[in-house]
Amino acid sequence: MSTLLIIILVVVVLLVLWGVGIYNRLVQLRNQVNNAWSQIDVQLQRRYDLIPNLVEAVKGYMTYEKSTLESVINARNQAQAARTQVEQGGGPTSSSIKELVTADTALRGAVTNIMALAENYPQLRASENMQQLQEELSSTENKVAFARQAYNDNVMLYNTTQQEFPATLLATKFGHHPVELFQVEDQQVKKAPKVSFS
Repeated sequence: MSTLLIIILVVVVLLVLWGVGIYNRLVQLRNQVNNAWSQIDVQLQRRYDLIPNLVEAVKGYMTYEKSTLESVINARNQAQAARTQVEQGGGPTSSSIKELVTADTALRGAVTNIMALAENYPQLRASENMQQLQEELSSTENKVAFARQAYNDNVMLYNTTQQEFPATLLATKFGHHPVELFQVEDQQVKKAPKVSFS
């Protein structure tokens, strides 16, 4: 074998190893994004599971607030449907994330309304069940925020890696595309809902 052939062979092997390294890194980052999304999914489901308990807890006290209770259930169902659409679509896409954020925003607003109305019912505020639901809801909101932050961190790393040289040369050829961040555009919605029973 001539020296030139050996050099060409070494260069080809190095290029193949370089391509495999980039491919493996992109796959690893995509899997981290998918895992982070599943953590958001778990926390959103937990929130959606709390809503019927919340409605049941306040139903007996809020006899004149039927429309508020119905709006909470409708918002929960829409948010659940948007979450299911993301799941059935094989994961988050730009449009499914926006739909989920919109539905989740409506749900948070409806829950905030029901909590504000609950302030008018002293017996409800003193209820042990309502206090437990308040703690669960607060804990779940914190977990959703943490999961969303972890997801966005992973998305940023994945998207950045795709845009960096030399990965940018191969990312789309390997089927990798930028992923949408999970963020709320409406500034009013970004404020945490005030939940207080004292």
